[in-house]
Amino acid sequence: MHLTRVTFLVDDYPTQDNYPFSLDLFRKTKNIPLHAPVTFFVGENGSGKSTLLEAIAHRSGFHIWRGLKRTRFDVNPYEDELYRYIRMEWTDGMVPGSFFAADVFRNFAVNLDEWSAMDPGMLKYFGGKSLMSQSHGQSLMSLFRARYKIKGLYLLDEPETALSPKSQLELLGLLQSMSRMGHAQFLVATHSPILLACPDADILNFNRLPLASIDYEDTEYFRIYRDFLNNRKKYLS
Repeated sequence: MHLTRVTFLVDDYPTQDNYPFSLDLFRKTKNIPLHAPVTFFVGENGSGKSTLLEAIAHRSGFHIWRGLKRTRFDVNPYEDELYRYIRMEWTDGMVPGSFFAADVFRNFAVNLDEWSAMDPGMLKYFGGKSLMSQSHGQSLMSLFRARYKIKGLYLLDEPETALSPKSQLELLGLLQSMSRMGHAQFLVATHSPILLACPDADILNFNRLPLASIDYEDTEYFRIYRDFLNNRKKYLS
């Protein structure tokens, strides 16, 4: 375990009327203790899962690979400011790590190709060959296998969106084996019942306050997939 607690500095918020500070999660939660090497964030879109992951990434000094943002005329000046108002507690000081989201992966892969043109040896840290030369799922797994061998804190935002069910099973095995080795800690926002099956993981339910852990079989994702597979005609009639 590296990161043990995230505390929200609610009294210091610049506003409680604008996102993300307007979310009940960030207004009514004092802190989130982290007990397990793998912690899942589950909840509906807009519940704050990805926003919290990005705030943790910013506060940890992890780079988030972004493409060019489209011009917007109604910019929320507080949208990316949550990281300034959280405090993080570490076991033995801050550790390196990374932030992953499917929508930013291509930007990273393109940059890696450009860097490796000048320093081909760089690819050995990312599976040994260009990520752009592989299928999307293959390149992601190459990145995960190479990166997660290193001691650190790893943040994943809905990694299943770019993975087939078979590749999700492979990532599940990787999360399990890497966390058991004791060098890596994972915080994962997901809708995948496959990934949520990771043994000994803590699942935090963002749909209800106060924020609390939930058993795997009680998650909405498990129940919906189970019911659909057991009686799909019920949902298709």
